[in-house]
Amino acid sequence: MKLADLSAETLEKIKLVRWDRIIEKHEGPENWESVLRFEEPEFLEVEGYPILLPVDKSHHQNISILRSIWSVDNNSVTLFLSDTTYEDDPFFAGFIAVCDRPKDEKFFLAILYHEWFIIERAEVFE
Repeated sequence: MKLADLSAETLEKIKLVRWDRIIEKHEGPENWESVLRFEEPEFLEVEGYPILLPVDKSHHQNISILRSIWSVDNNSVTLFLSDTTYEDDPFFAGFIAVCDRPKDEKFFLAILYHEWFIIERAEVFE
């Protein structure tokens, strides 16, 4: 799936969605309209589903999905990911995204995107 393939109506629906962020000490609500205007986002496929994160498509080659947690109704997913675009230290390259599926759509859209320090799992969980 590509953004260019979406209808004008669907793009307008995306522009209305607000998302929360804490990135590099900048926090607060943002809107997808500004992401679409100032960045070049594109869908990232995760486990066969298209997901739109508020990052430029140039990041995709540096993104690794560490864990995905899907809701029972499959309308929401929480992603723990590593994006080494700007930081190659794994501890500082972590992000968490909560993404919901817009009504009547086949893709997921981030509603939360925060920095996350990647912490290794303790042996007690393995």
